[in-house]
Amino acid sequence: MRKKVTVIGAGNVGATTAHRLAERGYADIVLLDIIEGMPQGKALDLYEASPVIGVDAKITGTNSYGPTGNSDVVVITSGIARRPGMSRDDLLATNMSIVRDVTEKAVAVSPAATFIVVSNPLDAMCHVAYEAARLPSSRVIGMAGILDTARYRSFIAEELNVSVRDVNAYVLGGHGDTMVPLASYTTVAGIPIEELLPASRLEEIIDRTRKGGAEIVGLLKTGSAFYAPSAAIVEMVDAIVLDQKRILPCAALLTGQFGIEDLYVGVPVKLGADGAEQVMEIKLTPDEQEALAASAAAVQGLVDDMARITSERAAEMS
Repeated sequence: MRKKVTVIGAGNVGATTAHRLAERGYADIVLLDIIEGMPQGKALDLYEASPVIGVDAKITGTNSYGPTGNSDVVVITSGIARRPGMSRDDLLATNMSIVRDVTEKAVAVSPAATFIVVSNPLDAMCHVAYEAARLPSSRVIGMAGILDTARYRSFIAEELNVSVRDVNAYVLGGHGDTMVPLASYTTVAGIPIEELLPASRLEEIIDRTRKGGAEIVGLLKTGSAFYAPSAAIVEMVDAIVLDQKRILPCAALLTGQFGIEDLYVGVPVKLGADGAEQVMEIKLTPDEQEALAASAAAVQGLVDDMARITSERAAEMS
């Protein structure tokens, strides 16, 4: 039986993810969005490319959850960006509501699925999806570390004029300004990065990595990145659907690993058919451990803010 992947949200990230998955050919794709006609039109366009690219995937667009039933993987890209005049609390509250709603509806028809959360703020939205799905934490995972690591690797390759394939690295922690690129695990064809770049230049590249999303937003003027995020999502889907047992940086619920408890943070994870099958607790330098703890504290602040907002809004309605 063919595998089935649902992508919720047919904007740039969701549609490009569906495009990349369709070209893989190993799964049927359902693209869901609340805007009438948009997912249907994009799905039809993708399907009409099938004879050219030579795949037989069934590609469906829908505004309802029925066609998503029995999905093996559900990717959640739904959510809004912060708008002029919108407070941070308003943004959090809106995206909390959206992610909770789509997760509850998707898990009702696909109770055996693994969920990949892409909506921002990523680490906080993983908590929302996890609580809404009521699934084992191994089956609710966030996509951020692969994207952040890809940016880091590409910047290093550009700096050294080498193939991106020879740059290996990890970026851990929360998806934002506190992310933690690990210099101690950064190599080029096995050569430690410290032997190839001065510390000051590496720190500049790390800073650019942390601001990678904002750099693209600044260039585009309207909208944000979607080519690299969709590629990162599909690498996760590949690992799960094809049971590849890849070791990839993903947002996973930690239960004491790295000294962090009950919090979604980006860490190395073994991804396979059962989702996040194992958190790989690698050894960090004291500085890296301190930076990861600070990043986790920033994520905890978002989680605490969500709890406060929920409590305040419940009180307003009572």
